[in-house]
Amino acid sequence: MRKIVECVPNISNGRDPEIYNAVAQAAAAVEGVHLLDVDPGHDTNRTVITFAGEPEAVLEAAFRVVRRASELIDMSHQHGAHPRHGATDVCPFVPVSNVTMEECVALAQRLGERIGTELGIPVWLYEHAARKPAWHNLANVRSGEYEALRGKLGSEEWRPDYGPNEFSDSVARTGVVTVGARNFLIAYNINFNTRALYNVNLIAWTIREKGRQARDANGRFVKDADGNDVYTPGLFKGLKAMGWFIDEYECAQITMNITDLAASPLHVIFDKVDELSRDYGLRVTGSELVGLIPLSALTEAGRHFLKKQRKVCTGVSERKLVRVAIQTLGLTELGDFDPKQRIVEYAIDDSERPLAGLSVTDFVEELASVSPAPGGGSVAALAGALAAGLAAMVPNLTVGKPGYGKVKADMNRIATRAQQLKDEYLRAIDDDTAAFNILMDTFGMPKDTEEQTKARSTAIKQATVGVTEVPLATLKRCVETLELCREVAAKGNRNALSDAGTGAAMALACAEGAWYNVLINIGTMPKKSEYRAKVKAEAETAIAESRQIADEVMKLMERELS
Repeated sequence: MRKIVECVPNISNGRDPEIYNAVAQAAAAVEGVHLLDVDPGHDTNRTVITFAGEPEAVLEAAFRVVRRASELIDMSHQHGAHPRHGATDVCPFVPVSNVTMEECVALAQRLGERIGTELGIPVWLYEHAARKPAWHNLANVRSGEYEALRGKLGSEEWRPDYGPNEFSDSVARTGVVTVGARNFLIAYNINFNTRALYNVNLIAWTIREKGRQARDANGRFVKDADGNDVYTPGLFKGLKAMGWFIDEYECAQITMNITDLAASPLHVIFDKVDELSRDYGLRVTGSELVGLIPLSALTEAGRHFLKKQRKVCTGVSERKLVRVAIQTLGLTELGDFDPKQRIVEYAIDDSERPLAGLSVTDFVEELASVSPAPGGGSVAALAGALAAGLAAMVPNLTVGKPGYGKVKADMNRIATRAQQLKDEYLRAIDDDTAAFNILMDTFGMPKDTEEQTKARSTAIKQATVGVTEVPLATLKRCVETLELCREVAAKGNRNALSDAGTGAAMALACAEGAWYNVLINIGTMPKKSEYRAKVKAEAETAIAESRQIADEVMKLMERELS
């Protein structure tokens, strides 16, 4: 699965387009990095740059942003409304997909070390990357802002995590960089059928982490011994919220920043606000997302809302989950919501899927042509996608039907996983052909000199591994697909029994086809190759398991359908 990291550096210039665009383009120039947003603020004199991609590419882009900002921004002459202490003021890494917070902390540490060593700029680590508890809070690290650096640097208390501990002429120009790792921040607004703010604010204070001011039995606000306000904790961790009125939309909103999606999922907040609104005679009419959102937040929301419908299977396609989430949350009430632009994973997806996007007729026509690709590997992957599709179909025909209540949880689990496998097979259709084309290209490499011959030989070996890994992964995937088909055949709707059997037959065809492709590819490798032996052993295990499970399903078909 592809790893995706987001990086959101904030640079201390929002008034000169030549400067902030040049810094943003330094990130965009890195291969594999997708520049998602450049948001300058004139009064704040600050620009928020957002980009995402694979971890290593994003790491390189972040370094280039810091370097370019240090070249173009002179902090000794910088002024603005927003707190700041460096040309690149903060540079956080954010896990988006298949990446842990620990991995983002490691990225922050590597970036900090490189900034300190190669650029000579002091670096403090903050949030999840902080090495001191007090530095977890950015406000503490940035206390006193740029003007306080002369007094901070040079002391042991404020010794940077990386870079020089002195306020030199160079540091006077660049300031310092605060590098960190944090959770994804979602800016989200919920809309109401009112222009009045009082009740909307009451709801906002109830749900936000800070909570609302406590009152005594007489309705007076409670103070502590030092005279500070006492608050009753709110319902959601990592949530900041307040009410405001938007003239453009002529409605009141609760505007929120969600910094802990795991503790406070979008759909749970929405449902609670919808519930509380009725207590005040209000109606939630929809909601608004500002910026981008991770795919998982919407697929989880879609599954949640389907689950509430009770007699509907939650194991539907990713596309449908997203559509259900958008509809239920009312994300189109105030304007268009294009998933390709607003979901991070979709916004940075530049993968070419020419084969999977073809019609059935066009695919078969291309298959039947003189071109060697697509070939058996892509066809095997297509068979696997059909098998997984049927493994998802049977549960969708089972949930909600009389007599199948006891297997509802199993059917939802099976369908959910089958949908994921289906998507993996679909990607493999093009991955197999792409790997084959890369191998063919290596054969055309020049071999006029000894150096060229060695380079060509190395490239062929690497490409052969690549063209082997795709069908091997497809073959391994078949085992789980067959297990799902076996389970739906045993527990699913009896009127769809033949569909479960057909799914198993397609999965076996996929396994056999992938097996043949693995064999022909490793056949070109040296017989004593450790890699060849390892792949063959893994493939033999997978094909044996696939044949065994398929045989069990076929016997069940013969017994039940005869």
